[in-house]
Amino acid sequence: MSDTIVLLGSTGSIGVNTLTIASRYQIPVEALVAGNNLYLLNEQIARYKPKYVAIADQRDRDAVDHPHVFCGEEGILELLEQTQSSTVVNALVGYAGLAPTLKAIELGKRVALANKESLVVAGEFIDMSRITPIDSEHFGLWYLMSERPFSKLYITASGGAFRDWESDAIATATFSDALKHPNWSMGNKITIDSATMTNKIFELLEAKWLFGTDQVDAVIERKSVIHALTQFKDGSTTAHYAGVDMKLPIAFALRGKVEEEILPPLDLLDIGALRFESIESAKYPIWEIKEHILQNPHLGVVINAANEEAIKAFEKGESTFFGMAKTVLDAYRHFDTVHASSIEEIIAIDKEVRNYVNIP
Repeated sequence: MSDTIVLLGSTGSIGVNTLTIASRYQIPVEALVAGNNLYLLNEQIARYKPKYVAIADQRDRDAVDHPHVFCGEEGILELLEQTQSSTVVNALVGYAGLAPTLKAIELGKRVALANKESLVVAGEFIDMSRITPIDSEHFGLWYLMSERPFSKLYITASGGAFRDWESDAIATATFSDALKHPNWSMGNKITIDSATMTNKIFELLEAKWLFGTDQVDAVIERKSVIHALTQFKDGSTTAHYAGVDMKLPIAFALRGKVEEEILPPLDLLDIGALRFESIESAKYPIWEIKEHILQNPHLGVVINAANEEAIKAFEKGESTFFGMAKTVLDAYRHFDTVHASSIEEIIAIDKEVRNYVNIP
């Protein structure tokens, strides 16, 4: 069981669920890191009484009800150096989560990881023995495998906001249209990534690094009841069914084992029929590079940087929905020969890709 925890991304949905589990099992919270939702952060400070706090913007420092406030990207790293906790929950969104993951591992801490981009961008340089995944898909795979020899791993996708739209309609879809996820409410970036299927490319890369295999794939399962499937070498396949709730993987990450009900059991009759659908590149153009990226996972840094910039352009109305994929695929082909040999080179490539896609 974790002694105390550091929580990065405390005001997001995963952060809030982590605090629920921490309360349930009386796990003290040594530090909270949040972005701009200061109202909720101050509520969390009052309840959990962390020793340290970090926020995104120095200008907001006086609005935080705490005497020890770190600010900005460097502030998060300073906070990590001050903490004694053995476990860091990293629920930050995007590339900003990479440096804290690396710092936590450098400090000998275990990372309960929800930040996909850490592994997508720099999986080659991360000690997987220090990582516990809390994505529902990777938790599901871990839950199923039990050290038995497998032949293939599958994760599932909801299909995102446009799964039932025709391609002509998707071409003119707005940013707000893409945020209307059919199954649940999430942050903007993950919802856009769900609509483009980029999040599944990211999760396939995560699975490759976590489980040491490129025999991974994804299929659409619209009800989001099955999160992962494992095909074993004996010919059998098992599936992980669970409600859409992150508290179960978080509880395992913080406690090592769970022997009581965290989620209400599924009603199989209520679920009814389930079906799987293939992911088609006509609707999800990013899928064109699925096989190539699994063979060349070092190019994850290119996809991530181009994708983050493309989303910004889409939000500003400077790109169409399919224009995002065009931006990412163009950068992917342009930088197909890069291969970082260090974290410093990862940082340099990230900057170079962002500059490339933002050239007028």
